[in-house]
Amino acid sequence: MKRTFRQIILLLLLIGSAQWSIAQTNNDNSNYFLHTVTKGQGLYSISRMYNVTEADIIQLNPGSDVVIKVGQQLRIPQKRQVNIQGKDSKAQFHTIKTGETLYRLTVIYGLSAKEICAANPGLSAENFKVGQVIIIPPKETANGPLSSEPKITEPNPLIGRSLQANAQGQSSKSSNCKREYKVGRKENIYRISRQFGITELELINANPELKTRKLRRGEIICIPYSKEENKRLQQIVQDQAITPNNDILFAELKEEAEPINQINAAIILPFALDTDSLTDNQQKMVEYYEGFLLALDSLKKLGVSIDLYTYDSGDQYSSIAPILRKPEMRKMNIIFGPLYEKQISEAATFSDTTGIKVVLPFARKIDEVFTNPHLFQVNTSQSYFYSEVHDHFFRQFKNPNVLFFESLDEADDPYAKSLMQELDFRNISYAILPADTATNKDTIQSRLVLEKENILMLTSSKSGSLNNMVPIFQLLVRDTASTKFDIHLFGYPQYQVYTHNHLASFYEIDTYFYSSFYTNNLLPQATNFHKLFRRTYSKEIINRYPKYAMLGFDTGFYFLYALHLYGSEMEHRLQDLNYDPIQTGFKFERVNNWGGFINRKVFFIHMSKDYMLQKIDFD
Repeated sequence: MKRTFRQIILLLLLIGSAQWSIAQTNNDNSNYFLHTVTKGQGLYSISRMYNVTEADIIQLNPGSDVVIKVGQQLRIPQKRQVNIQGKDSKAQFHTIKTGETLYRLTVIYGLSAKEICAANPGLSAENFKVGQVIIIPPKETANGPLSSEPKITEPNPLIGRSLQANAQGQSSKSSNCKREYKVGRKENIYRISRQFGITELELINANPELKTRKLRRGEIICIPYSKEENKRLQQIVQDQAITPNNDILFAELKEEAEPINQINAAIILPFALDTDSLTDNQQKMVEYYEGFLLALDSLKKLGVSIDLYTYDSGDQYSSIAPILRKPEMRKMNIIFGPLYEKQISEAATFSDTTGIKVVLPFARKIDEVFTNPHLFQVNTSQSYFYSEVHDHFFRQFKNPNVLFFESLDEADDPYAKSLMQELDFRNISYAILPADTATNKDTIQSRLVLEKENILMLTSSKSGSLNNMVPIFQLLVRDTASTKFDIHLFGYPQYQVYTHNHLASFYEIDTYFYSSFYTNNLLPQATNFHKLFRRTYSKEIINRYPKYAMLGFDTGFYFLYALHLYGSEMEHRLQDLNYDPIQTGFKFERVNNWGGFINRKVFFIHMSKDYMLQKIDFD
């Protein structure tokens, strides 16, 4: 008998220990969720989208401050303070697990599929995958997770009598009632809740009358299911119900596109209308606007009706709040601009509140795009941009031998360092040489590898280093022509501005450069635009990277035409738009399920030895 008693005690201790361990694990898990790193993401962008600090992430993921890799899972602290529809709310993030469907999440959280999808505009049947992170909005009512409980098709003995009766449409004291209990002498809420392993709040919620009075001896009260029992019951109910799959649910939620016959558009830029002379930055804005107006003329010829409202945003210290408070602003379908960081923040808040789309053509670092689904960032942020360039670089050059040329006179371009880091990550060796006349063709030739693609790259995108090294590169190519070394110069977007001085050299050295903005002035489309601009404004387009008149035309035509064709479904149909831009590449992707869009378009320009000019579009 003693042996049996000891065994029972040991068993109870083991069960208690296991329950404590499980509770500890659950508590730990409730404090963080998992994020899978995707291409282009760094600690900064990840911290912005989840409203945490980089230090928060590093604390949970030691070593992440040194390097993070695509596909790596990071623990993200659950701050439970998420911006939804322009205001902070006690929402939470959820990482989709194996076997979970949208329908199952509605049961777990007691929300409708429409409520979950409204908080996640980018969510679809196609991207509802294991590892995806979504926002779970706060529940408006406090009835517990079984308030959205699906129909039970057959009685199940594991489910309590009251719950089963309620599921079958019969009356019950509570849909979450495990059993009825008669209150005894000297019993109170604290003693009864502890007796049945529930909290006092759970007991009071199951018996609302106890919110205003004390327990009475002899009365019948409802003993609800505990939190853990509710989870088990949800699974039972889920397994018994006829559950719609994601394809069916998302098809039911999809709304018909509403065509926009009359587009109201606003453009907010620093035109400096109250000054006599324009700075270089203001000249860019004026030229952008001039190109934008040419796009409107072209669209009107296609039958697109547009009312354009134009506003001067003032300098970087000015607020655009007075503009945004104008009555007509609430009627806008789309806004272009502004330029400055403070004003972008104001426009983003306005957009988040009203749902009006905002196109941001210039800024490269826009934190609001990670949490606002209505923003479109045209100028790709650095980490996403470099990630795309890396991807294209190693698709173009399968077996590279990279020689970097470093100048002490000019600042290094950030991409050079980024490419070195990527080469290190891929275990590909490279060399760094001085970018001056001391590095002659013989020194470079000693570093070439016959069976590899030899890539010559300056670490600076400025013209000084290029002017020094181009003659040396030309001699190298000429002297090694008979040895069949495969040699290429790889450069920066600014190289398209330098073609005026180095056109023949670029062809001879077999030059590649990357860009998301490019136009060849010899192409009919670019030639015609130059003629139209000259005829309309009696001046030439300023030769800079990018050309702002072309940027104005491309962004204006692209977004307004898409809005005309697809209306409220514009963001879901951009890939269907048949438009060949003059200069600007467009490939918009959401940064996450609840955020906005970043343009990730990159192409390579190849000026080959046989004097062929090719724009390589990897998409």
